[in-house]
Amino acid sequence: AAVMAAEPDPEKLKRAMFALPAIVTKAAAKRARTAAKSASLDETEKRKPAVAAHSPSQRRRAMMAAFCGLDVSLKSTSLCVIDEDGAVVLEREVDTEPDVIADALRPFGAHLRKVGHEAGALAPWLQTELTELGVPIVLLEARHARAALKAQRNKTDRSDARGLAQIVRTGWYKEAHVKSAASYRLRLLLSNRRNLKRKCLDLENAVRHSLKAFGIKLAVRGRADFDNKVREAVAGDPVLTGLCEAMLTARAALWEQYARLHKLLVQVTLKDELCARFMEIPGVGPVTALAFKTGVDDPTRFSRSRAVGAHFGLTSRRWQSGTSIDTSLGISKQGDGTVRTALYEAASALMTRCKVACGLKSWGLKLAARIGHKKAVTAVARRLSVIMLAMWRDGTRFDFGEVETKPEKTRTAHRKAKKLRLAQRAAV
Repeated sequence: AAVMAAEPDPEKLKRAMFALPAIVTKAAAKRARTAAKSASLDETEKRKPAVAAHSPSQRRRAMMAAFCGLDVSLKSTSLCVIDEDGAVVLEREVDTEPDVIADALRPFGAHLRKVGHEAGALAPWLQTELTELGVPIVLLEARHARAALKAQRNKTDRSDARGLAQIVRTGWYKEAHVKSAASYRLRLLLSNRRNLKRKCLDLENAVRHSLKAFGIKLAVRGRADFDNKVREAVAGDPVLTGLCEAMLTARAALWEQYARLHKLLVQVTLKDELCARFMEIPGVGPVTALAFKTGVDDPTRFSRSRAVGAHFGLTSRRWQSGTSIDTSLGISKQGDGTVRTALYEAASALMTRCKVACGLKSWGLKLAARIGHKKAVTAVARRLSVIMLAMWRDGTRFDFGEVETKPEKTRTAHRKAKKLRLAQRAAV
């Protein structure tokens, strides 16, 4: 009672009276913000599409378009499906079997626009089988896909599948060509022949190198007398004789199988009408003809004949930035290295070993006198690819062209003549 009867402090009463409007104002502002937020949430819920509140099957039925990315490995494949806005609809890991992949994508039906996967060892098989099952699958060039996926922080199969789906959705990719089954079989013949030859060379070099530790130097060139020379060199040492005999026996077995595949390759090219026309070109043999045929597979996929040189990496690269940097670098070396090597070897044989005169050889020798032998051989190989593609597409034969009777100066003779002219000017 005494406390209640006590008179209030005037200063406290004054501060409370001034603070009351502020408290009321803050409460009103808070209520206004809460009401505005509730109204905004209600408006957002009204505008939000109905698929966000339904099950995955209902979302699949409501979407307009779907895109899928496949990250393929030997046993399993990571699968990611996104809608037209880039939102993930389905992520799953399935077995690497065409039937299993097609069953996982079947619920999307006609909404599935494209399914993308990188070029790899299993890509030709999956591309053919999934196409037959009605899946709209496209094969992405591995170099373009790798450049796009580098922007990801973490590299996993799941993130790669999601990145491939985004690439397919945006359309920022280059589609790779899937060769026919016949071309893949002939390419297998070329690769197996090449592998056997390389293993034979590896065994020869291993024998040569191992005998150097004992002061035995094998200066044998060619393969005719290699076995006899090795046996003569190690005849006095029974240990070296036994060790080298095992290597020579393995080399002989590999060389026998290599000769069998090479004979088969020659028979195939002689029976093929296109390869027979290719081999009419000086310097072009069975390996080059078959490698070019299997590498191109379909001549109509090139809009211009000049594009085939760039496809096999025989054109120069360019590095330009701003106004201060604009450099022309070496050849790109992109595409099929087997075809590029075969064309280079054919061009080199044309310019150095073939005695048949033709306009292409005359042009190459003139170019070699100006820019050097290696660059000239690369230019001849590029022109050779253009000629072979035109012969294939038009059904024509090689035109030897006009040959200049005036002998061309070699690069060494050209330098000597230039030094002589400079010396004569200095003397005057």
